[in-house]
Amino acid sequence: MSKLFTPYKLGPVELRNRTVRSAAFEAMCPGNRPSQELFDYHTAVARGGIGMTTVAYAAVCQSGVSFDTQLCMREEIVPDLKKLTDAIHAEGAKASIQLGHCGNMTHRSTCHCKPMGAISGFNLYSPTFYRKMNRDDIDYVAKSFGQAVRLAMKAGFDAVEVHAGHGYLISQFLSPYTNRRKDEFGGSLENRMRFMKMCFEEVIKAADGKIAVTAKLNTSDGFKGGQTTEELIEVAKELRKMGVDAITLSGGFVSRAPMYVMRGEFPVKTIVHYFPWKQWWLKAGVLVGGRIVAPTVPFKKLFFLEDALKFKAAMPDYPFIYVGGVVDRQSADKVIDAGFPLLQMGRAVLEDTDFVNKMKADPNHCSACEHSNFCVGRMYSRSMQCHKKCVDITPALERNVAKVNARNDKLERKLGYK
Repeated sequence: MSKLFTPYKLGPVELRNRTVRSAAFEAMCPGNRPSQELFDYHTAVARGGIGMTTVAYAAVCQSGVSFDTQLCMREEIVPDLKKLTDAIHAEGAKASIQLGHCGNMTHRSTCHCKPMGAISGFNLYSPTFYRKMNRDDIDYVAKSFGQAVRLAMKAGFDAVEVHAGHGYLISQFLSPYTNRRKDEFGGSLENRMRFMKMCFEEVIKAADGKIAVTAKLNTSDGFKGGQTTEELIEVAKELRKMGVDAITLSGGFVSRAPMYVMRGEFPVKTIVHYFPWKQWWLKAGVLVGGRIVAPTVPFKKLFFLEDALKFKAAMPDYPFIYVGGVVDRQSADKVIDAGFPLLQMGRAVLEDTDFVNKMKADPNHCSACEHSNFCVGRMYSRSMQCHKKCVDITPALERNVAKVNARNDKLERKLGYK
């Protein structure tokens, strides 16, 4: 049997195999609380053979909420989360939850306060002005990470993944692109890591060795002027010293290089279709400038592997978790054979929640996801769904998906990715 389907101990938690459902935002939490759709999806993924499924993205406090359909950790939702983790466990899988703070990537109407970040500025995507965090803000958010962990433990989660990548708040402090502070939280890498360390100190103290603590970290911000691989390797070393059990290696920046995170074409027509008309200016902005702001980054199998291997070479005995372009048993085995003890998948288990069981039964099984990113476009104002299963997709959107898939296929063949 492939090593992929052997057990693995992550911190204090043993997984039945090496597969993890990545923390891909589901947008299934209207009112910032769990829904039946969230329950049904994650239990289906657990039933489909995954080793651990990750609920995403849960804001650690109200100021960190970026969508109205996003979890916000608070005492009143613990019973519903406990029902979810109990159901996941009943299917033989473990349950993780991603904890984060979006920083400046929100709007006052969503987070119920003036958005804040490492520095002050203007968020083009909301659009709105945001303010520079002061020391009281920093202390409060760091402690909120610890409180979110305590709530996650109470809800029965086996692990937490702290989001320190993709241009959200911890990443905004880490990256020189978004952190131009002149105090003890800006300037040198040591200073830019200070807020991250405060958050993880609270997380690790709250976890107390009883649940696994992982981090999501960029391998690169994905653009000139952002944080480099070399610097991020030093960040990874610091997280290891602090006691983080494993690090998921991702990449990209939602405000600067969003398609570096997901790969493929920016789903302009899907976003525009599902945005409500009261946000007509966002519809117009995405339609006119979407592909300029978020140019296509071609999809290929294992698209983060080259950079992830640099981290592995620098810290060969540390358990990094691989994510990015695992679409079949062959690519999954390649990741495990390269020394990554666990791998994460997002779109493959959205397109088919039984993907892991099918890989186990058939060594040649491949995901049927074509990476049109319809699911990504839909999550901005609806729940994340594959176009093949979406009940409210229109014929026009179906035709658009087919055109996007054809363009993707042509580009990937031209570049030799297929």
